[in-house]
Amino acid sequence: MDYELSVIIPGNNEMFISQTIEDILKNKRGKTQIIAVLDGGKWADPPINQHPDVNVIFLPKTVGQRAATNVGVKLSRAKYIAKVDAHTAYDEGWDIKMLEFFKEYGDNIIAVPVMRNLHAFDWKCQRCGSRWYQGPAPTRCMKGEANRVTENPTCPETRHFKRKMVWQPRKGTWNQAYCFDSEPHFQYFNEYKMRPEYLEGKAKGCTESMSLQGSFFMCTREKYWELKLSDESVGSWGNQGIELACKMWLSGGRVLVNHKTWYAHLFRTQGGDFGFPYEHVNNVDATKQRVWEYFFNGKFKQQIYPVSWLVEKFWPITPDVRKDTKHGVGWTEEALKELKQKELKNGIIKKVN
Repeated sequence: MDYELSVIIPGNNEMFISQTIEDILKNKRGKTQIIAVLDGGKWADPPINQHPDVNVIFLPKTVGQRAATNVGVKLSRAKYIAKVDAHTAYDEGWDIKMLEFFKEYGDNIIAVPVMRNLHAFDWKCQRCGSRWYQGPAPTRCMKGEANRVTENPTCPETRHFKRKMVWQPRKGTWNQAYCFDSEPHFQYFNEYKMRPEYLEGKAKGCTESMSLQGSFFMCTREKYWELKLSDESVGSWGNQGIELACKMWLSGGRVLVNHKTWYAHLFRTQGGDFGFPYEHVNNVDATKQRVWEYFFNGKFKQQIYPVSWLVEKFWPITPDVRKDTKHGVGWTEEALKELKQKELKNGIIKKVN
């Protein structure tokens, strides 16, 4: 079959990769294939069912998320590729809706659907039947905390718990705007959603975004290789959303959100067996620094705008949280001034203007 879209799923010992693949197969409506890259010497558990639209690549040694994504894209022959995390769920017909989006807005873009939070499973106590929201493998029953029981809240169970699959987006979770601060650090950008340009775009089904979260992105395969959107030289894992957005914006493209469809992403930040499976996550700070410096030292050959141009395009930038950055929340006038001085010193402003 001549596929229009290849969905690339890099995964390192991902417990939900099979569920993600089944969800994509269930909800896709177009000529869409799945290329799963098992990165790290273990087969999927539970196993991935055979399907004519699914290819599985097994890497006996971990190469990292960016490198694994590149392996998958090399196998693709489709015009469009989407890199997705191995713990995601999808809207019915999402692939057709995304392909139509590209037909409307052109190919010089990176596009994402609206992101929702995925409620993948609950824990259930086998002794008392209590259920509570997903997290690391429990060491005790959470009956009191889970159900807010005031009488006899405790259950002595410490061993026997089972995951009960839910696999539905959480109600009220809709993420459509992202940015990065002066650290740089990824941020949600809810303040931007109050602006006239955002509201006007949302009514039409399309808004711009300064940055990306990274669990999903879609572009042409040609643009993927042209801009090196999974550049292995900057690191194996982490900060890809900032890298993607800067490469697209600073080369003259756009980063867009399609409000006519959605995907749901499972957030795992609690550690234990509910944390990040990639061992390379320990190098995320070094990766962040390399990604940031990449746009100041002339390595990005397609750059026609400085980063300061992108900051000013979305100014003012006041993310929702995080008050421990070098320059405070978001971007200050002082931080922008320092950025421009660095760009001038390194010849970036002169080079691109």
